Amino acid sequence: MMRATVMYGAGDVRIESVPEARIVERTDALVIVTHACICGSDLWPYRKLEHTDTGLRMGHEFIGVVEDVGADVRSVKRGDVVVAPFMWSDGTCEFCEQGLQTSCLHGGFWGGTELDGGQGEAVRVPQADGTLVALPLGRGDSLMPSLLTLSDVMGTGHHAAVVARAGAGRIVAVVGDGAVGLCGVLAARRLGAEQIILLGRHADRIALGREFGATDVVSERGEEAIERVLELTGGLGAHSVLECVGYEESTNTALRIARPGGAVGRVGVPQDAAMPAAQSTFRKNITIAGGPAPVRAYMAELLPDVMEGRIEPGRVLDRVTDLDGVPDGYRAMNEREAIKVMISF
Repeated sequence: MMRATVMYGAGDVRIESVPEARIVERTDALVIVTHACICGSDLWPYRKLEHTDTGLRMGHEFIGVVEDVGADVRSVKRGDVVVAPFMWSDGTCEFCEQGLQTSCLHGGFWGGTELDGGQGEAVRVPQADGTLVALPLGRGDSLMPSLLTLSDVMGTGHHAAVVARAGAGRIVAVVGDGAVGLCGVLAARRLGAEQIILLGRHADRIALGREFGATDVVSERGEEAIERVLELTGGLGAHSVLECVGYEESTNTALRIARPGGAVGRVGVPQDAAMPAAQSTFRKNITIAGGPAPVRAYMAELLPDVMEGRIEPGRVLDRVTDLDGVPDGYRAMNEREAIKVMISF
């Protein structure tokens, strides 16, 4: 048996003994987890999940050491330090070859009722060759927090910036000051944005956002936020808008602050069935793109910048705990006491 995080319902997170992770298929790897974290998307079930007797294994962001590999695995070997994206993928299907590993024909999500989750002592990694990326360092390296963000939040913020066409000379607005939004600010600066407007209202997050590259901060909400962004952009709106929350209000704001011909990158998990501002976005020829970020596709691009210290996305991990402290970590993130919690094993 091994220990892992299991969620049984809203607010009910437990650390329990579960069956030991092991190799099942020839394409599997067994990874002993050294670092993991709690994601903002984990807070959706933490707030709303109905009680389940079986519980859900939690966690989809992790770094670890390869303990064993199946007979067909070629890209990683025992002893390698590896990072896993938040979805596993084969790396060879039509969509993986297009850099859209989140739509892999043979992939899937970590955790739930069938697979190991990253918030546990070990993980069976399906399709290891297409999923895992070996890291050129040891398990105790100081770069671990930033490397861990490549499993999700940095790649997700980058995805929002890419699909919103952020780049040199463009005005970028980032809706949301959580870990993904802050990484979106960092991504926009990395891509050369001229002006970066962060929409958020938490002092600690705003301070980090400014250090990451935000030139302006809008703390109003609703109509007042829209008016303020328009003031900051000469009445025209932003060229590129990153929606990093997923609520109806945040989505409405994001869509309405985009200028005609602009683009909105949506990476906040939608919490509503319908998308607002349909008429105005249609009239303004706004491009709406995004979805689950294919972070596996971005790792090769972002990894050198992390390794060489050009970006430090790991600063969004502002609290560290061990496995026993994970339930309190959920509480702290839910109550805005922490931006993002890292788990060190």
